[in-house]
Amino acid sequence: MPATSAPATTATGTATGTATEKRPPAAERVYDHVKTAVLERRYEGGTLLTEGELAEAVGVSRTPVREALLKLEVEGLLRLYPKKGALVLPVSAQEIADVVETRLLVEEHAVRKAVPATPRLIERLAELLETQRTQAVAGQFAEAAATDRCFHAEIVRSGGNEILSRLYDQLRDRQLRMGVAVMQSHPDRVAHTLAEHGELLDALRAGDAEAAVAVVRRHVGWFQNLARGDVR
Repeated sequence: MPATSAPATTATGTATGTATEKRPPAAERVYDHVKTAVLERRYEGGTLLTEGELAEAVGVSRTPVREALLKLEVEGLLRLYPKKGALVLPVSAQEIADVVETRLLVEEHAVRKAVPATPRLIERLAELLETQRTQAVAGQFAEAAATDRCFHAEIVRSGGNEILSRLYDQLRDRQLRMGVAVMQSHPDRVAHTLAEHGELLDALRAGDAEAAVAVVRRHVGWFQNLARGDVR
């Protein structure tokens, strides 16, 4: 009997569904459309989106468009202007700095706690690294950014602290958007990212917590240089 493939997912993590499943509500479809486009930078920072254009693109009325845009404004991705539309907010230097500071606090603690790493964690990280390498070679930057984020999230989750994992998950959208932006504007950074992920995996395999922390500081800290304008 042939295997049934799993439904595809969008950048927001929502399943696209199959022919036998009901379509998601209209507002949810608009939400997924806009959020995925923003995270993948198909809607760049500074773009003004109108209700009419979005309603036509998704094939819905304007009412669910308004509902979706309000939700995205709460999440900090858009700013609504009555009778004008929704402005896609650019990634600011302050946002990058805040994300980097939070990531370092969480990830340095998590990587220390991950040592000694379990065989399951090592296997999963190796699998994600290979996937990201394949995506980078193919120029699939949005997918590679999502896999990059999963690589780090696996280490955080391995510590078993659900509160810390939820805190880290709150950074997800910002990490994805920043990751795509960096891969597009600094293509040479992709090779460095893959190399540093490899170094981190090697340190975990060796049970060397200090080496792993040093890689995390260098890897995540690079974004701090980007926020200060030291990276061109």
